[in-house]
Amino acid sequence: MKDRYNKLYPISWDQLHRDSKVLAWRLLDLGPWHGIVTITRGGLVPAAIIARELEIRVIDTVCVSSYAWQDQGQSRVLKSFQPLSPDVAAKTLIIDDLVDTGRTAQVVREMLPQAHFATVYAKPAGRPMVDTYITEVSQDTWILFPWDSEARFVEPLADQRGGTSL
Repeated sequence: MKDRYNKLYPISWDQLHRDSKVLAWRLLDLGPWHGIVTITRGGLVPAAIIARELEIRVIDTVCVSSYAWQDQGQSRVLKSFQPLSPDVAAKTLIIDDLVDTGRTAQVVREMLPQAHFATVYAKPAGRPMVDTYITEVSQDTWILFPWDSEARFVEPLADQRGGTSL
């Protein structure tokens, strides 16, 4: 499964904040919204930014596990949420950081089919599962989110290839 990622796209905290705010701008005109259901863990940070920008105070989580480092397995629901009436669900946002294959999105969509699904990043295979997204990346790209990385020294590219400089 790890072989399907040929590219690495690191996202900084600043970029994630900017991209989440752009998503909030898009969602602002589609509201008003009753609340947010965010998919943990990846959706927590974008959901907090969007909730602040849209003045949404009602936030719930659905916990779905499907990823390990560069490996997507079966989606398992670890925590569901209280079903919402159809009129409330229609004014509810589902927020996640990324839609990749669409497996996690499909699980959550089945729980809340009337809600508006929004992600910050989308890959082609999962894109049809969401209503709104900001940035599309290729299917073979692994997005390295800031909570999965830390700052450290990186050798220059020439040194990584065994080259030397004078």
